[in-house]
Amino acid sequence: MAQRPPSAAVLVLHGGRETGTEPPPAGLLNLPGTRMRPFVRAVARAAREAGDDILVTQVRYAHRGWNGARADPFHDAVAALDALREEAGEELPVVLLGHSMGARAALRAAGHPLVRGVVGLAPWCPPGDPVTQLAGRDVVLVHSNRDRMTSPQATQSLTARARRAGARSCMVTVRGGDHAMIRRAAAWHRLTTALVTGLLGSGSLPGRVGEALALPPTAEATEGTLDLDLDLDLGPGPFRVSPVRGS
Repeated sequence: MAQRPPSAAVLVLHGGRETGTEPPPAGLLNLPGTRMRPFVRAVARAAREAGDDILVTQVRYAHRGWNGARADPFHDAVAALDALREEAGEELPVVLLGHSMGARAALRAAGHPLVRGVVGLAPWCPPGDPVTQLAGRDVVLVHSNRDRMTSPQATQSLTARARRAGARSCMVTVRGGDHAMIRRAAAWHRLTTALVTGLLGSGSLPGRVGEALALPPTAEATEGTLDLDLDLDLGPGPFRVSPVRGS
């Protein structure tokens, strides 16, 4: 008997380098990929507990870096989406979950017909990157205020540009976090799971995220920026989110 296709899918895109044409190392030696494994497990567990048949899988990269105009991980993401469409059909709703370079690839690939939303963690958002492909999508970007690898200010700016282009977008700030998502790891995992399942309709969006996504295109960037500790209620669950005082 043929296996029933999933009801939805989450494609996970890990981070990488600005340049690097060699393939990523295999298995646990691929540290950016390993970093995303707890997120894969958390989202898959939440989907099972909700009784939803959601496929959660990591996208494999052919190269370690973005590599300028080549934008290699973007093409890997599109290839993975095309393969999903071939296997599961045109109506499969997909959320792209990316970290750092992977978030940049997710944002770029969001124009694919299957994509309903993007959750970007510590995203790499160069000022000149396009946003028109985000029209009609839900985009939630999560960034630490202490990130030294990618810019939270650039992330905030992109949410405003995306909103003007027709996206429903917002940003969540994780005070006291870091680019690798090691500090306050439980909060990152819990928040990400709530966002992904909420965008797929398998759960409820936390706190004021729904309100922020509904802001008009003319809203200022600061209006669509939420604080994890002050604005979001993640409710009971396996992860404890401890507020951080100050900056």
